[in-house]
Amino acid sequence: MTAKIVNLSRARKSRARDDKRQKGDANAAKFGRTKAERDGAAREAAKAAQHLDQHKRGDDPQ
Repeated sequence: MTAKIVNLSRARKSRARDDKRQKGDANAAKFGRTKAERDGAAREAAKAAQHLDQHKRGDDPQ
């Protein structure tokens, strides 16, 4: 049997690169939203708040 010769420095760097990529992908899934998605969500929240405010009764102490 012949063993495959592996450059340990290259293997270490490759493993570190793969770990960083996995961590980055996890963060992108967890926190990654585009600016358009964030702005759209903010617009929807503002519209919902305005709609709710329009339905308040006038005699509320708030």
